[in-house]
Amino acid sequence: MSKLTESLEWKALAAKATEAKTWNMRKMFAEDPKRAEKFSAEACGIFLDYSKNLIDEDVMAKLRALLPAAEFDAMRQKFFSGEKINTTEKRAVLHTALRYKGNDPICVDGKDVMPEVRAVLEHMKSFTHLVRSGKWLGFTGKKIRYVVNIGIGGSDLGPVMVTEALKPYADKPADGEYSPEVYFVSNIDGTHMAETLKKVNIEETLFIVASKTFTTLETMTNAETAKAAVLKAFNGDEKSIAKHFVALSTNTEAVAAFGIDTANMFEFWNWVGGRYSLWSAIGLSIALRIGFDNYMKLHQGAYEMDEHFKNAPVEKNLPVILALIGVWYNNFFDASSYAMLPYDQYLHRLAAYFQQADMESNGKTVDRDSKRVNYQTGPILWGEPGTNGQHAFYQLIHQGTKMIPCDFIAPANSHNKVGDHHQKLLSNFFAQPEALMNGKTLDEAAEELRAAGKTEEEIAFLAPHKVFEGNKPTNSIMMDYVSPETLGALIAMYEHKIFVQGVIWNINSYDQWGVELG
Repeated sequence: MSKLTESLEWKALAAKATEAKTWNMRKMFAEDPKRAEKFSAEACGIFLDYSKNLIDEDVMAKLRALLPAAEFDAMRQKFFSGEKINTTEKRAVLHTALRYKGNDPICVDGKDVMPEVRAVLEHMKSFTHLVRSGKWLGFTGKKIRYVVNIGIGGSDLGPVMVTEALKPYADKPADGEYSPEVYFVSNIDGTHMAETLKKVNIEETLFIVASKTFTTLETMTNAETAKAAVLKAFNGDEKSIAKHFVALSTNTEAVAAFGIDTANMFEFWNWVGGRYSLWSAIGLSIALRIGFDNYMKLHQGAYEMDEHFKNAPVEKNLPVILALIGVWYNNFFDASSYAMLPYDQYLHRLAAYFQQADMESNGKTVDRDSKRVNYQTGPILWGEPGTNGQHAFYQLIHQGTKMIPCDFIAPANSHNKVGDHHQKLLSNFFAQPEALMNGKTLDEAAEELRAAGKTEEEIAFLAPHKVFEGNKPTNSIMMDYVSPETLGALIAMYEHKIFVQGVIWNINSYDQWGVELG
């Protein structure tokens, strides 16, 4: 048997869950007017209300007891200090170093990595300014108006999500700069590249080839197709490649062989996992779209969340709270999935991004001791923006047979003040968690039908169909605006949530053997 499931802490939670399954959240709120205040926390511009969960103070205390049992403090220290916690690949996990703003060294194998990190960021800064100021010219002397990022997985999902989320900042470039249109090609299906090439003028297009090894099948196939298009546009002149391609890679030889000037190769390191790489050179497309200063503000927000995660007590630590609640439902309520529901159209790719971050990290069946686990690990993550989801899959969340915990995410203010749209959006954001919690009893359904003039026979037939059990768990997460700082903090919060759950489940959250099979 697993040490985890045999532990006193785990058994105490299993016993508590039996009791909690009889609780009624509506009643719990009625009995405790300060419940929302008790079960909320705030940091780095992010407000978390976790009061609409099947928890009390004893549940949270028992969940927190899992942390010392899993040696969480020691693992967190190893994570931030550059120890090789990715044991199967013998690598450090240091995406946090990419956004570190302090002065202390961060070492891997005894070498401080921060000078190299800062050098790459400076390279990105100068290149971004060259392009956005119109000083970087294509082969025929035209400014770059289009950028096509060629990558897949972590080289695509993060940049896509962030450039979509921060579009308002692309629409307001700094003085003397402009924001090129940025497109992303990931799929090896030729349609993806073909349709993208229809949208751009090759003379005004910069292609970014994002592949650490410069051997990724999908990426290099698409890169060769783009190269052929460039050569065709310039009558086969190989010198055109250096003006229209840059590389995000560590394979200098392959980059040079492709025709890219290695001075325009942006390096990153094997201690940066793909799904956590938007903070690295992989974020070049983000910087080109929203400007380097805004890209640094994204880093700043994430750094502030890193510091919160490192230093805040676990009782008020946002990533820890989210992680513990996730374990509660995943392992003690058989909730195999959870939904991420951003009530902001700019965040429409957030769930797709965290599908990779979460499911690639914690979708594991073997623990850190190379033994098969006998408990559930990573959940299935899915979601769409509100209110679209309300007209698609909320039916199953409200009345289906599965428990699906939900994270509702919204900015208090919109970048687009169009009539009363945002007020209506937020009214739905607040109403849905309430409805999921409160539900509707058989008596309430019958009374509604009676008030609508239905006969008792009709009521007897219809009322059961209009019953909502309620007691559906949700978290509500808010920020002022979706800004570079708040988005950075939001991303880092969920990154650290994933880390905490991996520690509790005693799995390696930073390898991904399943990506390579098939």
